[in-house]
Amino acid sequence: MRAAVLGKPVAHSLSPVIHNAGYAAAGLHGWHYTALECGEAELADFVRRLGPEWSGLSLTMPLKAAAIAVADAVAPLAAAIGAANTLVRQGDAWRAENTDAPGMVDALRGAGVAMAAHVAVLGAGGTARAAIAAARELDPAAVTVYARRREAIAELANVAAALGVRVVGADWADAALAGDADVVVSTVPSGVADPLAATMRWRRDGVLFDALYHPWPTPLAAAAAAAGARVVSGLDLLLAQAIRQFELFTGVPAPAEAMRTALLAAAATPPPPPPPSPSI
Repeated sequence: MRAAVLGKPVAHSLSPVIHNAGYAAAGLHGWHYTALECGEAELADFVRRLGPEWSGLSLTMPLKAAAIAVADAVAPLAAAIGAANTLVRQGDAWRAENTDAPGMVDALRGAGVAMAAHVAVLGAGGTARAAIAAARELDPAAVTVYARRREAIAELANVAAALGVRVVGADWADAALAGDADVVVSTVPSGVADPLAATMRWRRDGVLFDALYHPWPTPLAAAAAAAGARVVSGLDLLLAQAIRQFELFTGVPAPAEAMRTALLAAAATPPPPPPPSPSI
C-alpha cells in the first residue's frame, strides 16, 4: 500500500519520516510513504491516475483548497474550513478531510489546555481558518484575529459563521495585546511575528501555539517561554495531524511514540549541505 505528501515545494517535508516510522512500528511492512511534488493544476489528473494500492494523500501548500474540488466527498469540517489537508480512498472514491484543526486541538490538549475563554489568532490566512475551527473546541467567548489586511478578516467571516465561532477583527498594529488571551495561536509566516517578541506581555498561565517549527524556537516562542507561558510548536501540530492521517489511511491505531521519536530525531538533524558547484 502507498501514501504520500503532495505539495510544491515538498522536498523539505518531514511527513515521510513520521508515517514510515509508524508503519514500521505497527508492523505494516508492505506500506510506503513518499513526498511527491505536485501543483494545483496537476492535482486532479494526479489523483485520477492513482491505482488501488494508494490509500491516502497528505496535502500541503498550495493544494489544500484545490483538494476540495478534486474530492468525490468532503467531510463537514473540511467543507466549513474550505480546506483539506487529507484525501482518503474509499473504494473507488476519494474523501477530503481536515486533520489540521483537530490536530491543533490534540496538541493543545497535550499541553494541558481544556478550555479557553479568550483565544487570539495572529494572521488571517489558511492556517488561521484551522485555528478558528480548533478554537471552537475550547469554547471561547470570542476569537480575536489580528491581521495585516482588514479585508482578510472579512474573508474569515464565512468560515467563522459556518463553525459557529464569534470572531473579532483587530489591527496588526495592536497585535502585542494578544498576550492578554488565554491562548495565542500564531499562524503567520516566518519572521512576521518576530518584532512582537520584544513588545508582547505574556501571562504566566497563558499558552502560545506557534505553527512554525523551523527555525526553532522562533523569537516569539522564546520570549513566551522565558515569561513562563506554555509553548506548543508546529512540530507538535505536524505530529498530531499525522497521527490522525495515519489512522485514516491504515485503519489501525497509530504508534504515536515511535512516530514522535522519529520526528524529533529528524528535526534535530541538520540538512545536508548543497553539492559543490562544478569547476569551470
